[in-house]
Amino acid sequence: MGDDADSVAVKTYVPPYQKERWREHADRLGMSQSEFVRTMVQAGRRDFEVPEPADSVKGGEEVSSGLEPQVKGALDPEDHRSWDDLLAAVTEDVEDRLEETLADLQEANVVQYSGRAGGYTLVEDS
Repeated sequence: MGDDADSVAVKTYVPPYQKERWREHADRLGMSQSEFVRTMVQAGRRDFEVPEPADSVKGGEEVSSGLEPQVKGALDPEDHRSWDDLLAAVTEDVEDRLEETLADLQEANVVQYSGRAGGYTLVEDS
């Protein structure tokens, strides 16, 4: 491996809203955008074990730990949200992760998108 003084540019293309989110997050962390992306990519490459959310029992009643925090965070006692607004609020992270995963899989030539065929497909092994 080369030392950190030997740096090369890596280019990627993301939607404007995603770049803005990254910039805001980098600003909150006091990082440059390059430092933020480099740090997040390195963190993402580590083998983190993410446990599956488990149901727990509280006071004799089952309480799901799945979406409860996101739902509570998206609601406000002073306002009402429609089903569509609430669905969008709790699935936003999933949409972002799916978009990033599909981009990674396309870059690795594992998944291919065809507008003509109407969607995504696995690339056959050559």
